[in-house]
Amino acid sequence: QVQLVESGGGLVQAGGSLRLSCATSASIFTIFTMGWYRQAPGKQREWVARITSGGNTNYADSVKGRFAISRDNAKNTVYLQMNSLQPEVSAVYYCHAGGGGHDLWGQGTQVTVSS
Repeated sequence: QVQLVESGGGLVQAGGSLRLSCATSASIFTIFTMGWYRQAPGKQREWVARITSGGNTNYADSVKGRFAISRDNAKNTVYLQMNSLQPEVSAVYYCHAGGGGHDLWGQGTQVTVSS
């Protein structure tokens, strides 16, 4: 069974940076469109960024210029570099993989930004 495993979350001060990683053992990783979502307490899960199998990227307006999604197909891993972090982005961040009949979610990683 294909799984997504996130890592890299934690506690950081405002203005700091974090890099999230999402790894999978799936040999078909290269065909996946990979995405990052987040869910803050009491709020709905929202889309943050995505990267297609061809490397095209899209971002939510709220993170443009501060977050960057990338992928390393040799490592079956997608990353989310988050810079200039502010408390309002504190949430559980989830990795998603879609394509080839798959619709997969990771378990989430907590990001907390202190003021």
